[in-house]
Amino acid sequence: MKIAFLKIGLVLLLLLGLSSCKQKEGSKDNANTELTEVSEESGFIEIFDGKTLSNWKGDPTYWSVQNGNLVGEVTPETLLKSNTFIIWQGGQPDDFELKLEFKIATSGNSGINYRSELLDTIPNALKGYQADIDGKMRYTGQNYEEKKRATLAYRGENVIINTQNNSNEPESLRANVKKNCWQSREVIGSLGDSDSLKLNIKSDDWNEAHLIIKGNKLQHYINGVLMSEVTDNDTVNRKLKGYLGVQVHVGPPMKVEYRNIRLKNL
Repeated sequence: MKIAFLKIGLVLLLLLGLSSCKQKEGSKDNANTELTEVSEESGFIEIFDGKTLSNWKGDPTYWSVQNGNLVGEVTPETLLKSNTFIIWQGGQPDDFELKLEFKIATSGNSGINYRSELLDTIPNALKGYQADIDGKMRYTGQNYEEKKRATLAYRGENVIINTQNNSNEPESLRANVKKNCWQSREVIGSLGDSDSLKLNIKSDDWNEAHLIIKGNKLQHYINGVLMSEVTDNDTVNRKLKGYLGVQVHVGPPMKVEYRNIRLKNL
């Protein structure tokens, strides 16, 4: 009998030990998951406080803070004659990642400008690279260069931009744009069909944009899906640093909202 009891006791101890090991392993896995989630956001800083327009410059007719969101709004009484931006005043990033969430009305047209220049002739206006955003989702995710080379990559395209000539005069730029698209570009691959990629974008709801801008490679992600990629080899017209800003576009009354705007310098 004693031997039998001893055997039962040893079995119970063994089972308890295995259970304890499993619990410890589970705790370790959970800890690693938590660390991974933290490390993915490591280095990002909030550049919009959700309360004020501090460190942002734009026309208060069109830009405000509502319910913690940065809101751009055009009303029937405030229709625009030219696109207007609210511009971050914290620097001119070169290599960076930008994450933010946006929600846009169906009638809306907006975009996230980066590595951009200020225009002298129009207040609160930028020219430069833009991650396009629109409410009908025709253009959302593409790379459009505002007031410069126009469309560089449509949604679903991996593109190389080549130097067109040795001049960056406005006349030269206009001559090389046809049907609102830069002609000195080469589509080197597909990221997916544009209409299929559009299924990853939510209409009149919150979406996350993630821009990875490093060297001459420009990647636009929406909700974790790569929508366009540009390698800009045009040493005459490309920019490697510049202003960040978001836009409201000429057109009908519209509303666009941004929140959780985070920047990481690379």
